[in-house]
Amino acid sequence: MTVDEILLDVEERMEKAVGVLKSALAGIRTGRANPGLVDSLKVEVYGSPAPMKQIASVGAPEPTQIVIRPYDPNTVKDIEKAILAADLGFNPQSDGHVIRLNVPPLSTEVRRKMVGRVKELAEEAKVAVRNIRRDGNKSADAAEKKKTLSEDDRDRAKKEIQDLTKQYESQATGLAKAREKEVMEQ
Repeated sequence: MTVDEILLDVEERMEKAVGVLKSALAGIRTGRANPGLVDSLKVEVYGSPAPMKQIASVGAPEPTQIVIRPYDPNTVKDIEKAILAADLGFNPQSDGHVIRLNVPPLSTEVRRKMVGRVKELAEEAKVAVRNIRRDGNKSADAAEKKKTLSEDDRDRAKKEIQDLTKQYESQATGLAKAREKEVMEQ
């Protein structure tokens, strides 16, 4: 492998690790209604599970309410069952065409738990980034042993991998801090 191939692989994998963190943080509840709370919920429709966003449009027209509009009105009951089964603390209210979820305000204790979860998710993402760094460094060492990279190229690759590691770790930290701030807002 060349230095560029190793760096490209490392950067793509780190980008995915941060992307996983972003989607996980979207599912963390803040004081406001957020479509991300139910977007990825699996709903059993037509005999197979499907993500909510594939079978309905999800919006938050008010800070305390999520509105789910199924593309097929026959799936309203299935969506209600999935929301209740997910035990998100929401009680779906349906008029047969639209489902409304009222998002109750969070207590201070629940907010602290959510912040703890945000920190856990951020740490998981940082660990993933560090593991990717380790794999990249191993690839550089292996390429140097096979004589496809010079010692200088290997060292340059390791330095650039470390720079990428710092960049993506700081991205993960920034995302987590922003989400913590949202969770703690009253």
